[in-house]
Parts: sequence; structure tokens; C-alpha cells
Amino acid sequence: MEIMVSVETVLLVLLGLLVAGLLRSHAEILRRLDGAASASRADGRDPGPVVRLPDPPAEGLAEAFDVAGTTLDGDVVKFALAGAPGPTLLAFLSSGCLGCDSFWRALRNGEADGVPGGARLLVVTKDAAYESPSRLRELAPDGIPLVMSTEAWEKYRVAGSPYFVLVDGPSSSVRGEGTAAGWPQVAALLRDAIADHETRPGSGAEQDREADNGRSGAATRLARADAELAAAGIGPGHPSLYGREGTIDDVGR
Repeated sequence: MEIMVSVETVLLVLLGLLVAGLLRSHAEILRRLDGAASASRADGRDPGPVVRLPDPPAEGLAEAFDVAGTTLDGDVVKFALAGAPGPTLLAFLSSGCLGCDSFWRALRNGEADGVPGGARLLVVTKDAAYESPSRLRELAPDGIPLVMSTEAWEKYRVAGSPYFVLVDGPSSSVRGEGTAAGWPQVAALLRDAIADHETRPGSGAEQDREADNGRSGAATRLARADAELAAAGIGPGHPSLYGREGTIDDVGR
């Protein structure tokens, strides 16, 4: 009987230690998750997987930086983004990122040809100290520039890959950034954002449409005036359109 009591006591002690260990592990996990979420919020990024690429342009956008680094052949290169005549989509990818596989395939298969909005595409990886150049040679697509630049990751505050940053050259600012599950999602988000930007009051596209509408309205008014004059029997060369000396008077002008 005493032996059974001793065994039960030992089992209860072991069970208590196991439960205590699990509780400590659970508390540590919650603490780390809370810390990561707080860091993400403090950095201004959404800790969740939902992407907002890109947000509509607004005042106080992040500053854009040029990207300098090396190619897979070791050549030093620099891509001018700030002040460029058009937008640039930076694709931050990695050779050891499982989530990047679908994007590498999309780039090699030509699915990313013709970025919405006419933006040029630039793939950015970290330096050779963090990447496998031989693996990148297998992954890198033809016809799309790839630059190895840890500095660019730091300047654009990229915490992980895949990550995308849309840079507006003329304004030298970041128009939007985020992550996505696949290239079709990135393309769809870009199209939506470009459409929103073009229809925003004060945008260049909106101003062009307003100018077109103004020209169209003036032509309509002129055609209506010609029709009313024709109905009254007044056409080109009618005496009422000219002054006493045969020149068009102020009314005719």
C-alpha cells in the first residue's frame, strides 16, 4: 500500500513539473508573439499577412532611395529610382525563402512581363554573405535585372521576403509596399491602386480628363450656335456678320 502511495506521489510530482513546463513555454510563446506584434506596430507595418500594395499616394510618403549593389557576376551597379521618369517595382526575394518560390517561377515563366502601370521591375536580394549565388543563378529570370544589396533591404526596412515596394520616380517617394501570396495578387493590387490614383481629384489623369471635357463642351456650344444661326438664315458671308468696312466686327469675332 505504501509503495502504491509513493508511486502515485512521484507521478503527481512529475505531472506537476510537466504542466509547469508547458505553462512556462506557452507564456514565453505569447510573450514573444506580443513583442513581435508590438515591434511591427512601432515600425509602422501591419504584422498580419494582408497586403496593402500600394496605398494611395498621400502627403508624408516615405522617401525613395536609389539601389546600389552587385550583380551575380560581381559587377558594381546602381539603379536610379529617385527622380526617375517612371515607377519602379522592387521585388525583395531570397534564395532560401520558401514563400519566394512561386515568384521566382512567375518571373522565369514570363508571368510578370508587363507590370501594371508600366513600372520597371527590379529584383533585390541580400549580399552574397546572406545568399547562395549559385542558387540565385538557377532562380534568376532572364531579362529582369537582379541586384544583391543588403543596404537596400535596410534602407527600405524590409524585414523578410517576399516583399514588394512600389517607388514613384517623379515624386521620389514610396507609393506602397507589402507582401502577397503570388504574382497575380500583386498585379491585381497594382492595377487597383493605379486606377484609384488616376481617378483621385487633382491627379494628372483627372486633370487631363477635365481638360478634355472642357474642350468637348466648347465644341458642343459652338456647334449649337452654328445651328441656331443657320436656322435664322445666317450663314458664312452674311452681311450681318461684317462691319461697315467689310471686316468682322466684335460680335462676329
